Amino acid sequence: MRILIVGAGLFGAVSAHELAKQGHAITVIDKRAHIAGNVYTKEVAGIQVHAYGAHIFHTSSRAVWDYVHQFADFNRYTNEVVANYHGELYNLPFNMNTFYQMWGVTTPAQAQAKIAAQRAALGDKTPTNLEEQAISLVGTDIYRKLVRDYTAKQWGQDPRRLPAFIIRRLPVRFTFDNNYFNDPYQGIPIGGYTQVVAKMLAHPNVTVTLNRDFLAAREAYLRDYDAIVYTGMIDQFFDYRFGPLAYRSLRFETKTLATPNFQGNAVINYTDAQTPFTRIIEHKWFEFGAGSTDHTVITREYPQAWRPGGEPYYPLNDQENDSLFAQYQDYAQTTVPQVAFGGRLGMYRYYNMDQVIAAALQFVNNSPLFTPRQR
Repeated sequence: MRILIVGAGLFGAVSAHELAKQGHAITVIDKRAHIAGNVYTKEVAGIQVHAYGAHIFHTSSRAVWDYVHQFADFNRYTNEVVANYHGELYNLPFNMNTFYQMWGVTTPAQAQAKIAAQRAALGDKTPTNLEEQAISLVGTDIYRKLVRDYTAKQWGQDPRRLPAFIIRRLPVRFTFDNNYFNDPYQGIPIGGYTQVVAKMLAHPNVTVTLNRDFLAAREAYLRDYDAIVYTGMIDQFFDYRFGPLAYRSLRFETKTLATPNFQGNAVINYTDAQTPFTRIIEHKWFEFGAGSTDHTVITREYPQAWRPGGEPYYPLNDQENDSLFAQYQDYAQTTVPQVAFGGRLGMYRYYNMDQVIAAALQFVNNSPLFTPRQR
């Protein structure tokens, strides 16, 4: 089959790699000037810079971990985030180091008692929004300093208007463990992510064209290919005919500095309302200081509202938007059955990198779209 894949990010690259191995002729296009989508990394002063924000690979799936190791060796990086609240520093995720820094408690029993006392502010109420869920998990002090304003900046909404599930995935530990993730497998590819995607796309059955906008020639592509895998925005594919889905966007401000060490950690979150950005990333610490010994590269990350024409990063998966997405899905199945929508934007779902890879593998193996048929 002649298959077009729109988007050279992880979902598109994994799909291209696997379908090419099956003997299909694969064309990959991307509107950007580079491959790898939002996991794109580029070298600056010998430092692998994460151009679209920090990407730490972590998974609980040994199968996915083994799969990515076909394409790169991974280091042993462990994500240990620091939070800065008006100059006060706290370890994240919430653990005994955080509780000691916040309250001076030194035992799990003391920390649990402190949280229980502050949780009483909720009474017997079952948490129905992010604020209530956070207070239920870690109490009012930690919520006020480390959650409330950071969340409001990130999502552009009062936490009382956000669903509770957003905060549930953050670990709360009564041990002195600063590892942000619970997954047993974690690291960053030595030499960056772009090489990983490049190796996925290096199959002789795959042709890649960049700076190519699918929507500018949509009808021709629909006519000329047996099947299309579309990893862009499903609402934009249909010209927002039912209205745009909601997203959050980001702006990145990256600078090379003539200093060997700016902040001493890969990621520091700024959790107060007055600081306009949510975090500063110092890229060299993802690879333990590799690269320049007298320069460093930092990125400030500014969340912002998304509007059509902007770059979407996070879907806002509330009831209204999920219902609208289902409407687009139903319409797609009846009007363009030769098109499969995948990835974070095509499926309107927040995916970690391992989830993207697992979803792409499942899609390629199970989709009836790739059975040759009469045209």
